[in-house]
Amino acid sequence: MSSADLAQSIGRELPFLRRYARALTGTQSAGDNYAAATLEAILSDRSTAEGASDIRVGLFKTFHAIWQSSGQPVEQGEGSAREARAQAYLKSLTPNSREALLLRTIEEFRYDQIAEIMQVSREEAEELVQIALNEMSQTLRGRVMVIEDETIIAMDLKGIVQAMGHEVTGVARTHTAAVELGRDVRPDMILADIQLADGSSGIDAVNELLGELGDLPVIFITAFPERLLTGDRPEPAFLISKPYSEEQVRSAVSQGMFFASTEGLDV
Repeated sequence: MSSADLAQSIGRELPFLRRYARALTGTQSAGDNYAAATLEAILSDRSTAEGASDIRVGLFKTFHAIWQSSGQPVEQGEGSAREARAQAYLKSLTPNSREALLLRTIEEFRYDQIAEIMQVSREEAEELVQIALNEMSQTLRGRVMVIEDETIIAMDLKGIVQAMGHEVTGVARTHTAAVELGRDVRPDMILADIQLADGSSGIDAVNELLGELGDLPVIFITAFPERLLTGDRPEPAFLISKPYSEEQVRSAVSQGMFFASTEGLDV
């Protein structure tokens, strides 16, 4: 493969590597730093990507080699109580289980591909995913606000979140309704669509809420995730593609709760 072809192939997959890295670390900056380190490694030795079964697997495999060698699951900020709590939660999990879960549910890799990326057996990859689902579903409970203008989708999301044991504070269909709902009952997490019923933006609604409520994990749902994963501006750490599966929502919500403040959460 020529250098130009390799660059083009990696470029197509890079937004999704960023999504994965951000979900692992809980922040845009930390996730993007890992993604950048991955690209640097491939530039230094392109065989790290080309030696895999396909370029996408090779890209994520290179990332994992760096991730495992760093030993730092989240970005360390001076005096950040939230990050310290996240570290404590993550250390209680079975090693590599979150990684396997995200690769399976969010990035939709097959188990044989996960095994290749993480350098484990297929059986171990399957076991790690199941362990993660069990461990993460039993840890945190919180309040989730849903911003979604399509009634069927809103009810589906509400049902999934409630089945996980979380409280849904309400469903908002517009920017104005979202802000009012957030002011009435402060959520621990926001699950938001990008385009709302009145033509307003879910991103704008979330930004206004974060300005008033402070830092909260937000999961955006969009049919075009690559448009929000360019690295050029503040972007979401958690992102689900439409159409989504119940497994994807459950995984993203679990990841987000791990990086939420524990104040008000049942641990």
